[in-house]
Amino acid sequence: MQIATQLALFLDNRPGTLARVCDALSAAKINIYAIATSDTVDHSVVRMVVSDTRKALLLFEEHGTLVVESEVLMIEGDNKPGSLARIAHKLADASVNIEYAYCATPPDARRGLLILRVSNAKKALKVLNM
Repeated sequence: MQIATQLALFLDNRPGTLARVCDALSAAKINIYAIATSDTVDHSVVRMVVSDTRKALLLFEEHGTLVVESEVLMIEGDNKPGSLARIAHKLADASVNIEYAYCATPPDARRGLLILRVSNAKKALKVLNM
């Protein structure tokens, strides 16, 4: 479990836009650990945690892409019923709000990766490590 930097990219909501972003990251040898997208009529917000945040930031800025950095928790945890509930209860008991979350895990995987945007990342990390 660690605090990681998430990049939020604001992109045109058109076919091929995400493909070009992924191509640029691949060419720069930057791995995507986690990704989530949300859309509006005219743009998409792509949130991602990558292997080299600084290099990715430079790459996106070179292409004129609007990028916002934020702290998130990156939690590798058990892929069992109740795992997220335990995390959510610990944070709630400490008055730390979960603003959003994203994850994916194959059904038979023992471990999964969870990204949490919380109201206070440092406090959340401390609470979850107790």
